[in-house]
Amino acid sequence: MQLYSFFNSSTSYRVRIALALKGLDYACQGVNLRSGEQRSAAHRELNPAAGVPVLVTDDGELLSQSLAIIDYLDAVQPAPRLLPAEPLVRMRVLEIANLIACDIHPVNNVRVLNYLQRELDVSAAQKDAWYGHWVAEGLAAVEELLQRHGSAPYCFGAQPSLADCCLVPQVANAQRMGCDLAPYPRVMAVYRHCLAQPAFQAAAPAQQPDFIA
Repeated sequence: MQLYSFFNSSTSYRVRIALALKGLDYACQGVNLRSGEQRSAAHRELNPAAGVPVLVTDDGELLSQSLAIIDYLDAVQPAPRLLPAEPLVRMRVLEIANLIACDIHPVNNVRVLNYLQRELDVSAAQKDAWYGHWVAEGLAAVEELLQRHGSAPYCFGAQPSLADCCLVPQVANAQRMGCDLAPYPRVMAVYRHCLAQPAFQAAAPAQQPDFIA
């Protein structure tokens, strides 16, 4: 398999975590989002949405969208299962994963932030306030859901799930942007536990071949 990824892309980070947890080998091809490489004609042939990640399967199939890729990986390599089989637990995992992937991440995606500055002429301070607002609103909801339904040390018990694959990159991005994460102790406890695990360490941005300090 081959993964087209950018070291600081949270969607790529999710897939790298899933691949590492499942022990699947892959070649990593960096796509520099900062220079606009994702908008090249060559990359659009791989992904018409002009984004990362893109996974090329062993059969040559092209897969995009991180949650869809992880669902595929769960189907072809069920152990460890990232989407639990038990219906209620599966729903809880998807609830957290989609809250992060659909509510928080899209409005803080790099192309959205760039549009705010380049096309709408918002200041850097206004952009940061935009980012911080949506992170605070989203993580407050994640915190509440984990307080109600989660169980340590991961989001939902002793095994990592899709929820953890989504939570860790989102928190990493929020830290990088200087967000106050003190109001989310349950979120941060999960985050710290995950970072102590080898699979999460291997998937971290600083460990990627295209890492730029």
